[in-house]
Amino acid sequence: QVHVVESGGGLVQPGGSLRLSCAASGSIFSINTMRWYRQAPGKQRELVAAISSGGSTNYADSVKGRFTISRDNAKNMVYLQMNSLKPEDAAVYYCNTVLRISRNGPDQRYWGQGTQVTVSS
Repeated sequence: QVHVVESGGGLVQPGGSLRLSCAASGSIFSINTMRWYRQAPGKQRELVAAISSGGSTNYADSVKGRFTISRDNAKNMVYLQMNSLKPEDAAVYYCNTVLRISRNGPDQRYWGQGTQVTVSS
């Protein structure tokens, strides 16, 4: 059984910073790509940032230069450092991991429950 849990959300003023964390635990053989998505009320879930097992990253245009994704493979964790936050960054942020539970098993995608980020003065 695999669990994915996000933390670090909260209320921050415009221009402020937050650091989100996501931990994957359980029967995990290997983790491939880890991603952060977000969903604001009334909007579709969108990809914010992704990081491969080798550390290659990509970002949504709206967050480039402000957000940084990183990971700790030893701890099965991924982070999202968010700087210069704007009101439009407010959303529920979800962690998504692609992993295998055995050497020859298929890639499986797991989601966390989400963490709320509110940007308001």
